[in-house]
Amino acid sequence: MEAREHEANLVKRAQEGEVNAVGELYDRYQTVIFRYVRARIYDHQIAQDLTGEIFLRMVENIPSYRAMGVPFVAWLYRIAHNHLVNHIRKETAQTMEPLTAAATLSHAEGNPAALVEQKIEFERLHRALDCIDDQQREVMILRFLVEMPLKDVAEALGKTVGAVKTLQHRGTLALQVALKSV
Repeated sequence: MEAREHEANLVKRAQEGEVNAVGELYDRYQTVIFRYVRARIYDHQIAQDLTGEIFLRMVENIPSYRAMGVPFVAWLYRIAHNHLVNHIRKETAQTMEPLTAAATLSHAEGNPAALVEQKIEFERLHRALDCIDDQQREVMILRFLVEMPLKDVAEALGKTVGAVKTLQHRGTLALQVALKSV
């Protein structure tokens, strides 16, 4: 069975209330949705909580889901994006992850200096991403942090591949400038 057909069958079963199908959708997309959320939210625990909330929204809204010629994951990214926007609006200031949490990012051969350096660069990248255009930031996060192919990014954002390439190019240039100033 082709991947899209399998996905459509899985979604249909989930819409019919089959718990195993919902679980399989969660297993299939949890990692990429978490990476997407984590790229926008500094706090690991909050990112985990938001990811769980996104999947709760998926379960609540899946009965009304209608395939519109794009993959299911594009619909799921739209839920994630809207949920993140709402969360960020509620927060007056984004929470920074304490340096003690740097140990969870990488073991870097147990070198504390390397861990701190990695954490500082991660925070610098987040600050730079906050300085660029919203659409460019979405493309940069999906392409390079979530590691989605161009076609999938285009489908998730409702844009052409050419438009995504343009946003990626402009985003790369804007990010280079932003990284010099943060």
